[in-house]
Amino acid sequence: MLVKLLNLDHVGIAVTDLNRALDGYRERYGVEPLYREVVAAQGVEEAMLPVGGSFVQLLRPLAADTPVGRFLEKRGEGLHHVAFMVASIEIALDHMREQGARLIDEVARPGGRGARIAFVHPADLGGTLIELVELPG
Repeated sequence: MLVKLLNLDHVGIAVTDLNRALDGYRERYGVEPLYREVVAAQGVEEAMLPVGGSFVQLLRPLAADTPVGRFLEKRGEGLHHVAFMVASIEIALDHMREQGARLIDEVARPGGRGARIAFVHPADLGGTLIELVELPG
């Protein structure tokens, strides 16, 4: 089973102050968030800034003990992950398992925009956290 990456869905950037970060993107690049929501299951408030056919996702942790909170404590603000759109998260995860990938998520979980998502560990390939995204219907 082969996985096909359909698009660069988004690049996730961890920030400590979402409003300040949004103001900076508005002032410097003239972009407004298309989506802004709390994704409690991920422990974040996120804003999605449209850039062509993809997004810049700004992530503010809801608490220090969340994955993004721990990332900020350890590394500070900056690139958190790269997300690729896939047609089927199940097929993508099956393929990743067959390839021996180091998965953070063995099954899909809910993400923002009603998407189903799964993460691949940064140690699996090139030191970058990868998110697989299946958008709803």
